[in-house]
Amino acid sequence: MSVSGIESVGFTPYTAPTFATSGSSSVISSGSASGTQAASGNFGDMVLDGLDKLEGVQDKADSLAVQAATGNLDNIHDYTIAASEASVTAQLTVAVRNKALESFNEIMRMPIG
Repeated sequence: MSVSGIESVGFTPYTAPTFATSGSSSVISSGSASGTQAASGNFGDMVLDGLDKLEGVQDKADSLAVQAATGNLDNIHDYTIAASEASVTAQLTVAVRNKALESFNEIMRMPIG
């Protein structure tokens, strides 16, 4: 997928991973702008990867904020886009965490036996 307005910023859309079973092992594949990647992993690895991506997005926004404050940033819209992306990513991460905790609590309330 290519959108001319956001290519120059370096934004590559995130595509959700898909699960497929290959024999006895589970394979996770995630599409990206450069091709399709396949990796063997579990839910914990996916969570850690998502948190790493969140940290990267926030670091980029922080770096652009410093450049904007010091006057070294030519296009202020780059910072605005990065800050919005970091905000939405953080909101999504919190929503996923809340859903996971809600699901865990619901499972713990289930009767045994």
